[in-house]
Amino acid sequence: MPTVVRRYTFRLYPNKSQMSKLFEARRLHCYLYNAAISQRKTDYQYFSKSVTYLQQQNALPAFKECWPEYKELNSQTLQATLKRVDLSYNRFIKGLSQKPKFKSIRNYSGWTYPGYSGWNALTQGKHGQVRLRDLGITIRMRGQAKQWGTPTTLTIIYKPYLNQWFASFTVNVEVPNRKFGSDSDLKYESILSIDLGTETALTAYNGQEFLEIENQRFTREAEKKIKSASKKLRRKRCPNYKEKIKASQRWKKARKQVSLLQRKVAEQRKNWQHHVTTDISRRYDIVVTEKLETKKMTRKAKPGSKRKRQKAGLNKSILDVGFGTLNKMITYKVEAKGGLALFLPTRKIKPSQRCPKCGTVHKDWADLSNRYHVCRNCNFENGRDKSSVMVMYNVACQKQPGLGTRLESKTCSCGGNLRELPCSIVDLISSTSKTGKHTGSMKQLGEMKRQKSQQHKKSLGHLETPTSQKLG
Repeated sequence: MPTVVRRYTFRLYPNKSQMSKLFEARRLHCYLYNAAISQRKTDYQYFSKSVTYLQQQNALPAFKECWPEYKELNSQTLQATLKRVDLSYNRFIKGLSQKPKFKSIRNYSGWTYPGYSGWNALTQGKHGQVRLRDLGITIRMRGQAKQWGTPTTLTIIYKPYLNQWFASFTVNVEVPNRKFGSDSDLKYESILSIDLGTETALTAYNGQEFLEIENQRFTREAEKKIKSASKKLRRKRCPNYKEKIKASQRWKKARKQVSLLQRKVAEQRKNWQHHVTTDISRRYDIVVTEKLETKKMTRKAKPGSKRKRQKAGLNKSILDVGFGTLNKMITYKVEAKGGLALFLPTRKIKPSQRCPKCGTVHKDWADLSNRYHVCRNCNFENGRDKSSVMVMYNVACQKQPGLGTRLESKTCSCGGNLRELPCSIVDLISSTSKTGKHTGSMKQLGEMKRQKSQQHKKSLGHLETPTSQKLG
C-alpha cells in the first residue's frame, strides 16, 4: 500500500534532571542559530560574501573544537539548526518573509532530529516514551495517533507560556491504494459538496438534503475577556531591549493571562474543526469544495478605503471559522481512508453566481449582501450558500448545465448505482496535492553533494596519465 506522511504531537513529562538537560540543549541550539546569522551578516557586510549552508555545515567540526559542549549533541540536529537559518534566508531572498533576526531564548522553540539517528520512539501510537540518545534520557509522553507507522523525524518543542514540552513526530502511514475503473476493489458510495462561509460555517449538500453547521464564533465570545486582559497588560511596564528596560513581574503575569485566553480560543476552534471534519470523512467518500485562498481573502483594506472596519470584521469572521484548516483536515482525513477531496476553481465555475438549474451566470449575485438568489431565466429560488453547494455537486456529477467544459470521468459507485463520477478532472479541477514554493531541503542538499562528487570523479578520470606507447 502507498504511504503518506502524517504529523503527530505528544506531550512530554520530563523530571527535573531531564528538564535541565532539555533546557541546556535548547540554549545551545539557540546560540548556534544566532551564531550562524551573525556569520552571514558579518561576511556580507564587511567582505561582500554570501555564506552557504554547506560552508557552515563543513565548519561544524572546528566549531565543536572551540565549544566542546556541542560535542555531546547529535550532529544531525546541529545541521538541522543551520538548515533553519538557510531556509529563512532563502525565503527572504525570494520575498516570502522578512530578513532573519537574532532569536531570544524566550522565543526559541526547540530543535529537530531530521533522521533516524539520535532518538527512538518507544510507542505504538498511544502514549509511551521517547529516548534521546545524545542527551542520555528517556522521557514519558502522552498522546494518541489515529494511524501509526514508521516515525522518520522528531522535533522537540518547548512552549514558554505553558511551561510544557512536546515531541512532534512525522510518521509514514500506509493508506488504501486508490484504483479507478470497474476492476477496482475500492468503490465510492457517497459524495458531499461543501461551501464555507461566515454566517453559516459549513453548508453541505449530498444530492438529497442540505446540512448546515452554524458558526460557533469562539473569538467573538472571548473577545471581551481578551480585551480586558490586554488592557491590564498595557498598563504594566513592558520590556524595551533597545533602552535595556526589563519587563516587570506583573507584566509577565498579565501576558501569560492573555496567552492562556487566546490559547483556549484556539483549542476550542481546533476541537470543533476535528469533530466536524471527522464526522464528514466517516460518512462520505468524495468531498467537493471550492479552492479558497484564505491569505488573500483576509488581507487588510486598501489605504484610503472607507470600509476598513467592515473588512476587519469580515477577516475576523473568516479566521474564526478557519477556512484553510478545515480544508486541510477534510483532505487528509478523507484521503486516509482512500477517498477523494476535490477542489473546484472558483473563478472558472463561479458557484456563487451560477444558477444550479439552468446554468445562467448572474454577475449581480457576486455581491455578498445578496443572500437569496432568484434566477431571472428559470425562476429558481434558493439561498446563496445552498445554490453554491448545488452547483458544486452538479459539477462533480457532470450534471451542471451551462458550464461549457467537459470533465474527464472514471467509473465509481455512488448510492449503490454505478455511474460516471469525476475522480480525475483535467483543466477544471485542481489537484489536491500542489507543490508550493520550496526553499530547499536536506534531501535536495544530499543530491547536490552526490552530483558534485560524481562530477569531481569524472574530472579526475580525465587527468589520469595515458598509457605509454610501445617503442618500435
